[in-house]
Amino acid sequence: MSLRNDDSRMTALVERLTKNSSLNKLYHEHRDGYPLPSSKVLAEIVEIMRSIVFPGYFGKSNIILHSLEYPIGASLQTLRELLVDQVLAGLCFSECDCDDDKGRSLSRLRNKAEEITTKVLERLPDIQAILATDVEAAYNGDPAADNYGEIISCYPIIRVLTNYRLAHELYVLGVPLIPRILTEMAHSETGIDIHPGAQIGHHFTIDHGTGVVIGATCIIGNYVKLYQGVTLGAKSFPLDEKGNPIKGIPRHPILEDNVIVYSNATVLGRITLAEGTVIGGNIWVTESTQPGEHIVQNSHRQVKKAK
Repeated sequence: MSLRNDDSRMTALVERLTKNSSLNKLYHEHRDGYPLPSSKVLAEIVEIMRSIVFPGYFGKSNIILHSLEYPIGASLQTLRELLVDQVLAGLCFSECDCDDDKGRSLSRLRNKAEEITTKVLERLPDIQAILATDVEAAYNGDPAADNYGEIISCYPIIRVLTNYRLAHELYVLGVPLIPRILTEMAHSETGIDIHPGAQIGHHFTIDHGTGVVIGATCIIGNYVKLYQGVTLGAKSFPLDEKGNPIKGIPRHPILEDNVIVYSNATVLGRITLAEGTVIGGNIWVTESTQPGEHIVQNSHRQVKKAK
């Protein structure tokens, strides 16, 4: 007999699903009238931001430099409205006190969302400026690239960094959930996984990019280049007295300026790759390096003066 036609079996299944002890870890109590984050709206936010930062490449293509004010202004207004709602949804997801008066609590959170959004939007010129350096780094680092337009339009590093640099600003301002959604959207799109908590300097690039992982507490300096398959990760996590992982401690690598890490290298733990370090492909690195040091497979470590 099919499950559909057996009412008693269906009832028993419903009871098992709703009274399952695992449900405590999987269930979110949504408060009626409070917004939830929307992946669809966040994807729209990313597209609008790309059109603002890279006008003519994303969004409307029939624009010219001396008349940018109107389309940029209109896009900013739309971006502000959408971002306020999504930041509010993130705040509601983790900050709502269900014992508070609903109206007052929601109003407080909306005011906070508007303040955060204003701060993020005021950072857009700086985000645009640093993304311009990332485009330059990608172009200078790839002899196969013919022009900046090819970099902006085609290269996954620019797409993932656009998401990351917006997500990082939201992360620094304490917005829950939304930064991770933004970077995971880019992860799905590009195969590059950058945690929004990572700190990344200017002129940063990843050649090809597929399979790169950059952990939450990574600090990356300026003029750093990674290749596909690189992991900047953590070693085993320390546990508290109850056996739970201790969160929030620095556990990922620091890469100083002008570091290069070649494909499929794995760099683990809170170590420092000093300025000018070059890490060869397909090796594990768990110790800090000296400035200008080159580490490659089946050879002695070599120290060269950093340029």
